[in-house]
Amino acid sequence: MYPSLKDKIITASQELGIDKIGFTTAAPFDHLKNSLEEQKAKGHTTGFEHPVIDERLYPDKIFEHPQSIISIALAYPSRIKNRPKSVRGEKRGKFARASWGIDYHHILEDRLQRLITFIKTECILEENLNFKPMVDTGELIDVAVAQRAGLGFIGKNGLLITEEFGSYVYLGEIITNIPFEADQPKENQCGSCTKCVDYCPTSALLGDGRMNATRCLSYQTQTKGYMPEEYRPKIRTIIYGCDICQEVCPFNKGKDSHFHQEMEPDPEIVQPVLIPLLSISNREFKEKFGYLAGSWRGKKPIQRNAIIALANARDKPSLPHLLKCIEDDPRPMIRGTAAWAVSIIDPKNIEILTFLNEKILKETDDETILEFQKAITRMNEAFN
Repeated sequence: MYPSLKDKIITASQELGIDKIGFTTAAPFDHLKNSLEEQKAKGHTTGFEHPVIDERLYPDKIFEHPQSIISIALAYPSRIKNRPKSVRGEKRGKFARASWGIDYHHILEDRLQRLITFIKTECILEENLNFKPMVDTGELIDVAVAQRAGLGFIGKNGLLITEEFGSYVYLGEIITNIPFEADQPKENQCGSCTKCVDYCPTSALLGDGRMNATRCLSYQTQTKGYMPEEYRPKIRTIIYGCDICQEVCPFNKGKDSHFHQEMEPDPEIVQPVLIPLLSISNREFKEKFGYLAGSWRGKKPIQRNAIIALANARDKPSLPHLLKCIEDDPRPMIRGTAAWAVSIIDPKNIEILTFLNEKILKETDDETILEFQKAITRMNEAFN
């Protein structure tokens, strides 16, 4: 029965809105244990990962009597069909591709549930069939499951690379107690190419599929505190995520999939005008950006990143708005980042220097005081 069921699932998967599907055993991924422990010991993890390493490696620790894992991939667009209208003097930020369209977690959860429903319908007379669906917020390592299930190989950038869609895919999986025949894993095909490693602006990639995730710009755009000054110029005008290691990958050349309407980006949303973000309310942010995966940390990181993007663009029209942030924003980190930004945009403005010298006297947060001090020093040095 199960071989024929597998064939039916593969056939039905396209109708269910799944672009690629594979099957693997529920055997442990214990060959990754030393690597994960080493990465954690070196401080290369972000805290966004599932905290219990063994639960990431041993399916039987999170599911009773697992037999198989079904891995799925959905391809997402790499290009915007209609770019937003360009207005002279109006600077825009960018969300990385993985945050275009509706939050992919919801899309994947929908497809996984459709798949489970189909399997249950096909096995209506079977009892005690169990399923555990998950996306990247689950325990297992998506790329490891997908690689072993034959969907693609893990590149030097740590992403799954498929033949059809490159690395522009979302991944999800289902653990089940149905014993499906396993597909053949894919071996790495990067060869001597190191483009992703070479072009990574923070040297986050280690060259073997692993990374120091704390140095990844995608992670840095998602933190809630001050972004270390080292990373600020490197995000350019990106306000969420980073696509550089995907953009330079030869396997992604010409890959642009528009199969799912939910994933189509609204240009005005994923490339928003930056200045309005500085004063957007919580309600406005939720209404405008709440459906994006890039909104999951709330508006504060996006606003901080917008300030940094304006500084990187040397956007003088934003100065009154940044000074208003310093004057009125109740959050020290936003005030401090804005102080840094104005000192970058117009370092020889004596009125701004006077303003910063006045406002630093009202600050009580040590990190924020330091940001003001560095901004003031930068401006004083510019006059000398």
